[in-house]
Amino acid sequence: MPIVTAELRPCTQRQADAGWKFARATVPELQGWVLVLTDEDGVVGLGYAHAIPAITTHGAGAEAALHFLRPLLIGRDPAEAGAILDLMEATLVGNRSVKAAIDMALHDLLARRAGLPLSALMGGSFRDRIPQSRILPIKTPAEMAASAAALVGKGYRTLKLKLAGEGALDAQRVAEVRAAVGTTVTLTLDPNQSYSAKGFLTAWRQMERHDIALVEQPVPAGDWAGLALVTRTLPVPIEADESVETIADVFRVVEGRVADVVNLKLTKLGGVRNFVTAARILEAGQIAARVGAAFGPALLQGAAAHAAASLRQLPFACELSEHDHILDDPFTPLPIEDGMIAVPPGPGCGIRYA
Repeated sequence: MPIVTAELRPCTQRQADAGWKFARATVPELQGWVLVLTDEDGVVGLGYAHAIPAITTHGAGAEAALHFLRPLLIGRDPAEAGAILDLMEATLVGNRSVKAAIDMALHDLLARRAGLPLSALMGGSFRDRIPQSRILPIKTPAEMAASAAALVGKGYRTLKLKLAGEGALDAQRVAEVRAAVGTTVTLTLDPNQSYSAKGFLTAWRQMERHDIALVEQPVPAGDWAGLALVTRTLPVPIEADESVETIADVFRVVEGRVADVVNLKLTKLGGVRNFVTAARILEAGQIAARVGAAFGPALLQGAAAHAAASLRQLPFACELSEHDHILDDPFTPLPIEDGMIAVPPGPGCGIRYA
């Protein structure tokens, strides 16, 4: 059945903490877009265009790209998703978060039409609950420690500390968080590219005593040699995030053993099709995969939960619970219980407008 309408709806959300900060930006609000595809039988598929300027694009840019690509969808059958997505690639360069929204909506529509969960179109599900890691934004060490204790009180057993490339101060942040949460909570670090390779190796000497389980993207995205150096040198798993934005990047990690883990996101890679391809490459290369944070409404996190469920191995907690501190969510709730998210049941991604 062909698509008869492709509607764009703004999805502007405030952060509960307007000062939420990571190494590259402060993010007081999100200005995303929802793509609503409807076929001639009235079946609806939903996709979300992620729009944070320091990460993907800005809201006006996402809107313009969606308007530009929308005519390619009208009259097409979503069963031709592969051909539609190839046409998008040939029509507009880049704009992966926008193409991810279209890809997500196409697959959501197909799954809802078939009465299947989205994970079924991704190879099937290996789990129905996804362990969650919550992010601690950059603040003073004492503030981060207090936030960490509060999150542990809510049931989270894994926390990720954002770092700022300030060796001694970052080490103090790690030390105070560890003291606040005790020895049984898993801690990971995310400097968001804020260190040079040797700078992080130096800072690590002050952090390693605090039992760190994983370090995400310590060096700039383009410093592949530096990322490989950190991976080879440190005993802790090193994760590539910003360095990996395309399928070719995923292959490069595997070919060169540049990292131990790759952070996969629907928004970053361009949607469901590329997520599945990336996951299979990593699996073949025996590199771990993890589904990381892409801030947005329950719709995005529900789709990401299905993606995480489709991974054969999931050795690290994912980051799909950040919607818990983002306001103005127009979708049905995606609850977090004891630091876990249940994969939304029902057809498609399992999330709809409230």
